[in-house]
Amino acid sequence: MGKLDGKVAIVTGAGSGIGRAIAARYADEGAKVVLSDISEKGGGESLKMIKATGAEATFVKADASKPADHEALVKEAVDTYGALHIACNNAGITIADAPTADFPIDGWDNEIRVNLSGVFYGMKYQIPAMLASGGGSIVNMSSVLGQVGFPGGCAYVASKHGIMGLTKVTALEYAQQGIRVNAVGPGFIKTPLIEVVEEDALVPLHPIGRLGSVDEVTGIVLLLSSDDGSFMTGGYYAVDGGYLAQ
Repeated sequence: MGKLDGKVAIVTGAGSGIGRAIAARYADEGAKVVLSDISEKGGGESLKMIKATGAEATFVKADASKPADHEALVKEAVDTYGALHIACNNAGITIADAPTADFPIDGWDNEIRVNLSGVFYGMKYQIPAMLASGGGSIVNMSSVLGQVGFPGGCAYVASKHGIMGLTKVTALEYAQQGIRVNAVGPGFIKTPLIEVVEEDALVPLHPIGRLGSVDEVTGIVLLLSSDDGSFMTGGYYAVDGGYLAQ
């Protein structure tokens, strides 16, 4: 018996990396999972991997920066599986690396639109469906950079800090209506998102002496998504190898 038996979950950015691992973990625990990603190829690969285990899942191509895509994603979950109980707003990008005065405006706009506005758009449509389903849990993917600065990453850092404020406000608004909202803050995890950075430069930032793996993030996401986390809302949970302890 899985921790998410009978639940319906959405995972954005499920075409690779952390999102793929979360979707697989949800499915392993019995959830019916609706995966979304802007990459049809990546999303299709994730779907194939999950369905090969015998789990129920479907894929919807969606751009996290577009409100209508989030609305359609929630509609697909409800139309296909009859409810929505869990959402992990994981989709995120990092584009530019430059000091603030030199940071490209289009890079700023794109990162804020996907990383921050995308979380707002997701929750805007997820919450009514969860209320109709009797409540639920939302996990927003922040970062250690939602707590501290990182030179050259003004848009990414601002967007991940913004997720923290949005998570706290939404948690307070819906705490008495059966919806919990939390944020997870990974350190640097081995995913395609950080392939542009030299790993040797990142490892020393983590006292534990290595980068994290996607599977090391899924445990806390599952806890927050399941009844095991029933008294947890409005929180931030780091999975960072000691990064923020310094």
